[in-house]
Amino acid sequence: MRSLPLPLALTARLTPVAVLACAGWALSSGPAAPPASAGHPTAQKTPAGSSAAPSSSTAAKTYTTAPAPCSAVPAGTVKSLVPGAKTAGKEIPSTDTALRRTCSWNALQGYDYRWLDVSFEISESDQGAKKEYEQRVAEKSGGGVVPGLGDSAYSVVNLTTEDGQQTREGVVLVRAANALVVVTYNGSDFENKKAPGTDEINKGAIKAAKSAVAALGAGRD
Repeated sequence: MRSLPLPLALTARLTPVAVLACAGWALSSGPAAPPASAGHPTAQKTPAGSSAAPSSSTAAKTYTTAPAPCSAVPAGTVKSLVPGAKTAGKEIPSTDTALRRTCSWNALQGYDYRWLDVSFEISESDQGAKKEYEQRVAEKSGGGVVPGLGDSAYSVVNLTTEDGQQTREGVVLVRAANALVVVTYNGSDFENKKAPGTDEINKGAIKAAKSAVAALGAGRD
């Protein structure tokens, strides 16, 4: 079987993806938690002479650390979504692994290429995560709500064409308490230059997102 070199357009695409991922984690630490006095009354009065109680936003923080992203998706799911990829995945360096972590899997099997990213971001409060989630959803278009996933979830699939080669990419955004889960899944066929169907990419991204949300329990306070 003749070997197929990775197209220049794909190589050019993958390089900025990795760079942007690293830079994005460094810049997206999430909004600071609101002060306890701003709409967060203390449930009990502090006894005289005792030290001040911690802010309610800190006390109510559900997730304190980001789980290990490369073990967030079962090996069987990785094999089905990214045929030929190493199931261990590759974690992208982060400036703060307690708050931001991401793992990538990608492989070219024959002429079919697949890429999967799973990312976690931990905010200081539910409100901070909600605000970040709403901002990101507002930047997307043509997607829809994913029911029964986290506190709120949204998925969108887009098709791009470069030098006659199609790539279809699905993104799923999930907010669960003070955590954000972002899943990106895309694919291309370099023989016929077509992309996988919308349904295949969307269902694959949602399947990975469900596993990632379940993995958040490892970072529960």
